[in-house]
Amino acid sequence: MVTYTRVFKVDPVRPDVDVIRYAASVIREGGLVAFPTETVYGLGANAFDARAVERIYVVKGRPIDNPVIVHVCDLRQLELVASRIPEDAYRLVERLWPGPLTLLLPRGPRIPYVVTAGLETVAVRMPAHPVALELIREAGVPVAAPSANLSGKPSPTRGEHVVEDLYSRVEVILDAGETLYGVESTIINLLSEPPMLLRPGAYPVEDIERILGKSITVPEFARGLGEAERALAPGMRHRHYAPNTPLVLVEADDYSELQRLLDATRKVVLDHKMRGLKVAVLSYTETYRYYEGVADRVLVIGSRGNIYEVARNLFATLRAVDKLGVDVAVVEGVEERGLGLAVMNRVRKASTVKIKV
Repeated sequence: MVTYTRVFKVDPVRPDVDVIRYAASVIREGGLVAFPTETVYGLGANAFDARAVERIYVVKGRPIDNPVIVHVCDLRQLELVASRIPEDAYRLVERLWPGPLTLLLPRGPRIPYVVTAGLETVAVRMPAHPVALELIREAGVPVAAPSANLSGKPSPTRGEHVVEDLYSRVEVILDAGETLYGVESTIINLLSEPPMLLRPGAYPVEDIERILGKSITVPEFARGLGEAERALAPGMRHRHYAPNTPLVLVEADDYSELQRLLDATRKVVLDHKMRGLKVAVLSYTETYRYYEGVADRVLVIGSRGNIYEVARNLFATLRAVDKLGVDVAVVEGVEERGLGLAVMNRVRKASTVKIKV
């Protein structure tokens, strides 16, 4: 067990070379390093070192049947990680890497089964963050990394979130401030025909369909409705992203009738208040005033007109709920279009109760 964690503040664009080299040496020697990506912070280990990856599961309390994404810095590493790379993969890599896109590919022989949860497939991506890319290059090995949080909690989008969860559990934390997207990468299974969305993320599925020139199947579990029978990639099973405070999601069939959603959400708040509970509402720039004087606290996630802002703020807002001293939080849903699909996937998985109006 680690008794002391070295926390380094690093410039997100021009990180200190000596700090990156030190962190890379920790990874090569079997240690764990938390580092920023453009999506959320990751908890990294040498992807070729089974014992180091096993420590990730122990430190996070991560279910052993939940695979870990392998992060690479170039195509050479991709070819070490995957035994076969379909043409569609090269097409997406050329357009979207580095970036928040993870591809499910056949496992290469050097990738231990603990990385893939015993499967013959591996999830792999190239992060678009200077710190992450330099760390992987200096380490000289692909880096296996799930989100750098305790399993089930909201993913970390700031260095302070990582410190809250993992200080004294890992050797190094690289703190480069707030991440860009705030939700994890999109995961696509290219081994099925048609391709299948395994987890919505920072790249909208519509954009990926345009590049491939074909439709992508979106199963119910990718919408956050139920679980897959087996996790081929992260986010397909198990409860994720949840604050300790119970979370009630109020969502609509038709978001063009916004007033109906607001009335239903306000009623949920009042019902809980009548039971003597303290209630927080997670709302939006356009609607938060509707709950003032009704809820005990109102947190603004962002604007309904800027879903990127909502995605970026979502996990930090979910973490903030636990510091409010309320008994329950209520959140409005958003339309499942573009990045809204990723937002609703996360909120559904985080919620204790779901109400449809």
